[in-house]
Formats: sequence, structure tokens, C-alpha cells
Amino acid sequence: MTRLSHPRLIWGILAMATIVVASNILVQFLILDGLLTWGAFTYPLAFLVTDVMNRVYGAQAARKVVLAGFLTGVICSLIGSQVMLEYGPAVPLRIAVASGTAFLIAQLVDVGIFNRLRTGAWWRAPLVSTIIGSALDTALFFTIAFSATIAIFGANADGAINWAWEAAPFMTAGPMAPLWVTLGFADWLVKLGVALVALVPFRMLTARMTNA
Repeated sequence: MTRLSHPRLIWGILAMATIVVASNILVQFLILDGLLTWGAFTYPLAFLVTDVMNRVYGAQAARKVVLAGFLTGVICSLIGSQVMLEYGPAVPLRIAVASGTAFLIAQLVDVGIFNRLRTGAWWRAPLVSTIIGSALDTALFFTIAFSATIAIFGANADGAINWAWEAAPFMTAGPMAPLWVTLGFADWLVKLGVALVALVPFRMLTARMTNA
């Protein structure tokens, strides 16, 4: 049996799909006066799943898990686009494109960086790849989803997200900046924290799976 056909790879796919579905649901629930959502705490676990699969089964297997997560996200977006709320669909096209693009690119970059660093200290590959991948994910998502400089989605799409353009104190106490910039920075801080904490389960899971 090859590493790519190992049945435990299925658990990686299921874990990734579960995280994506849970994050799509939890992103609807705001905390800290709207600065974050509960989904901000579950979504970064996708990098943990990718890195564990990369360490145990290799980069090609990790890319398969990433693709499974991407397809799950597309399905969630399609379902969300059909759920109509008072202000429009639960998942507008612009948000769906931003989410899918950020996830796929950031996760594949994570896989590539991890693979380059895999022969170093056990913590270096997951930490560096996750920090860079999560920063890229945040930058891509919030820029595509909310930046006023991107107008390719049309006036109707802009109307659904122009609340994010309002000026507000950065991180509630700093200089004035578009609200989406603060939301993006807060999101990245959570990803950074999860990346550090995730080193513990990464070490435990990879040790258990490689010795099994």
C-alpha cells in the first residue's frame, strides 16, 4: 500500500472538510463587538491538518487534502448563495471568490514552504509555513472581499460590503483606517496565535501517526 492510498489520508480529508464547514457556519457569529467571529478560531486549524498530512504522507497527499477542503468550501458557498437574508445572499459572490482564492493559494503555499523546510527542526516547517500561509490567506481574503480598489464585481457587490470601507480607529484605539483593515489584522493575530498553539497537537499527532 502506497503512502497516498493509506486509509488514514481519508481522516485528513474528513478533518479538513469538517473545519471548512464549521468555519463557514461560525463566521456568522460575531464576538468582541464585531471585531472577530468564532470562525476565526476554527479556520486556522486547516493549516494544522495540511501540515500533519504533509509531514506524515508527503506534499502530494497534503495537496489532495487541500483540494478536498477547497471543493468543500465551494459547496458551502453555493449553498450560502441560495440563502437569502434581509441584505442579500448569506454568501455574496465577492465573498465566495475571496474565500476560495485565499484558501487555495495560501494552503498550496503552505505545502510548498513546509516541503522545503521539512528536513530541519521539527517545529520550523509547520511554524514558518503556517505563519506565511496564514498571512497570505488574510491579505488575499480581506483585500479581494472588501478593498474599495477592487471594483470588478460591480456596484451591487460593492453595495453589500461598503460598510467595511467606513473609517474607524485601527484596532479600536489607533489612527483612523478602513474598518476592513482592522478586521483583517485582528483575524491574522488569531491565526498567529493558533499557529503557535498548534505546534503541540502537530507534534503529538505526527509522532503518533508515524509510529503507528
